[in-house]
Amino acid sequence: MPAVVADEPAAGGPVLPAYGGPCIGSLVPALLRQPGEPVPPWLPAELADARQVVLLVLDGIGWHNLHDLAAAAPTLLSGVGRAITSVAPTTTATALSSIALGLTPAEHGVVGYRIRLGPDTGTPPVDSEQVMNVLRWRSERGDLRRLVRAEAFQPRPAFRGRQAQAVTRAEFASTGFTAAHLGGARLVGWAVPSTMVVETRRLLAAGEPFVYAYYDGLDKVAHQYGLGEHYVAELVAVDRLVADLVAALPPGAALVITSDHGQVEVGANTRLPGPELLAATALLSGEGRFRWLHARPGAAADLLDVAEALHGSEAWVRSREQIVDEGWFGGPLPSALAARLGDVALVAHQPVAFLDPADTGETRLASRHGSLTAVEMLVPLLVWPAS
Repeated sequence: MPAVVADEPAAGGPVLPAYGGPCIGSLVPALLRQPGEPVPPWLPAELADARQVVLLVLDGIGWHNLHDLAAAAPTLLSGVGRAITSVAPTTTATALSSIALGLTPAEHGVVGYRIRLGPDTGTPPVDSEQVMNVLRWRSERGDLRRLVRAEAFQPRPAFRGRQAQAVTRAEFASTGFTAAHLGGARLVGWAVPSTMVVETRRLLAAGEPFVYAYYDGLDKVAHQYGLGEHYVAELVAVDRLVADLVAALPPGAALVITSDHGQVEVGANTRLPGPELLAATALLSGEGRFRWLHARPGAAADLLDVAEALHGSEAWVRSREQIVDEGWFGGPLPSALAARLGDVALVAHQPVAFLDPADTGETRLASRHGSLTAVEMLVPLLVWPAS
């Protein structure tokens, strides 16, 4: 399975998403294409005649991660496929939204892991600026499910409005993020990986043409333990899960696997904002490898200069306008969505993370993602037709 998306030289720029082509945001539209529509050339030909499709998203394994640990994943490496790109930022909230909705971040507006709220961001007025953790749908002030309605924050239906089945962890059913990116889908809960296989097999036996499934174990292990023996052990378990799903395919069905992002081991290589940055910064959002700095009034240009001087050797430092103009989000953003972003971004290209003192839950992560390095951006697209 040679990679057909080239790696980026160490001294080069960011790997930009291939929006409209071999990108996770293009996958669901390609799989749910109408009869007679051509198969995109980047989609494996084995899917052309599939009557049923299972799309399994394995959170937290990039193309390079998989091939670095190939001995632990013989089933995964037996699939037909290639590397495709994630989206920007390479964070779970943004990437899963792009997969399920079939849209770019510029279209769906879930533009990060932690997003600024305010009346100018398409969210209800708040008594002061808050930053929402999108996966938990909370700010430092508590649960936001009543204040920030998911259908208002992200109104597009999942899976192009098709009544698809989404097999995901049962405890995710009531979350704001699930409502935001899987709205309109029928949720089928699983408790442990074996029940995911059973529920998927039942849906296929009932004739469902498209089943979405999501597994997050690799991402959890990477964040807690890094990419060492714990991650390898989890990859071995995931490989068995994939083998079980392949064995469950009825004639005419196919299993498709992708991921939302790769992983970079960072460990203790973290940076706290120094006094020069804080002097021009009102608040921070985003995450450690794609950190947004929100400038104090009138300080955006100074903040960009200071950030470049302090961190330009280990991060791509960009203004919001530069990032939008360079197409990182897939196009121009409406003003309300652009207001969810900061003024200056620190996007790490070295194995470092830029911490937000207000986000204490992020300080001890061993492996991270979010940036546009090849390791984080390139993810697998693998296919198994029923034997």
